[in-house]
Amino acid sequence: MAKEIKKVVLAYSGGLDTSIIIPWLKENYNNCEVIAVSGDVGQGTELDGLEEKAKKTGASKLIVADLKKEFIEDYVYPTVKAGAVYENRYLLGTSFARPIIAKRIAEIALAEGADAICHGCTGKGNDQVRFELAIKAFAPDMEIIAPWRIWSIKSRDEEIDYAEAHNIPLKINRETNYSKDKNLWHLSHEGLDLEDPANEPQYNKPGFLELGVSPEMAPDKPTYITIHFEKGVPTMLDGKELDGVGMVSALNKLGGENGIGLADLVENRLVGMKSRGVYETPGGAILYHAHEVLETICLDKETARMKQYLGIKFADIVYNGQWFTPLREALSAFVDKTQETVTGDVKLKLYKGNIINAGVTSPYTLYDEEVATFDADNVYNQKDSAGFINLFGLPIKVKAKLDQKRNNK
Repeated sequence: MAKEIKKVVLAYSGGLDTSIIIPWLKENYNNCEVIAVSGDVGQGTELDGLEEKAKKTGASKLIVADLKKEFIEDYVYPTVKAGAVYENRYLLGTSFARPIIAKRIAEIALAEGADAICHGCTGKGNDQVRFELAIKAFAPDMEIIAPWRIWSIKSRDEEIDYAEAHNIPLKINRETNYSKDKNLWHLSHEGLDLEDPANEPQYNKPGFLELGVSPEMAPDKPTYITIHFEKGVPTMLDGKELDGVGMVSALNKLGGENGIGLADLVENRLVGMKSRGVYETPGGAILYHAHEVLETICLDKETARMKQYLGIKFADIVYNGQWFTPLREALSAFVDKTQETVTGDVKLKLYKGNIINAGVTSPYTLYDEEVATFDADNVYNQKDSAGFINLFGLPIKVKAKLDQKRNNK
């Protein structure tokens, strides 16, 4: 190992991986200085006591960067506007949090004159790619240390053994050792019984769900909400103006209380394997749904179709850690153009895990009741459809007649 490294900036969460990495770095890199950096993207109480813990395990200091507002408004909202959902289910909660954290860590590493940046991502996961691509974008010459790719530890049980041997306090034990990632947008659960897709998630087990309740435990009375959007961005909830942090926090509470936003899926990781995860995204599920409803009356068919196609690519880009690329910027520019008329109000009914449409209006609506009505109207001549069908069906008719000629020979 490179003994010349004197100062390392560590992406620090205080979880199992990064808790043992600080003493491991000092043992293996000649007692180097370790500066712990935590990006606050809404982990909440997970940040409590983090500075004391980092210093006790050997860090020279802890820097906590408040990234919540930027995270929601510059990373989450552009993804929602794009309608980007990975493999139809995953609302990208971990994926778009990594680039903003890695960007800030790279900036701090350069400012501190660090020799290397270290992260606790495993060699099996997606996060190692997301972190390192972002670091390459802002500190292209910085050395990166990824302990999971070089140390002898092979499992989370062995990590706990290391922590116990070094008197490192942990908030978990071997029985509740789910791998979790929490931010303002979501909470993910992986590992233990969830590694077998045949096992049903224990939603009603005390302590499993943190952002809400299961649909069975939700109230019998529905909750109605109205979200106002301006150019694709949610700005008001039930008539009250909210910034990004306030909006997501409020919708997380309302959605969580009504059992909204649970997703159990087997996804295809970038590194090639399949993995099973359970995600809680109550506010995010509501925002995606509301935005999609509003677009149904504000976008023409061809623009909506193109957005759907590109939304799949946008989701892949976010999932694969390619946020800081020309293609993502170009796709965002396209999305922003489509959102110029996506302004209006969406009313929803939240009930036992369901998001039910309850009305949508927009000053830019393309829905004309006079044209669409089943009653008498003076704007649509139904006789016109005969000529349209003749031309639209001409290729089918021509092929059928030619097939008949060929078959009769």
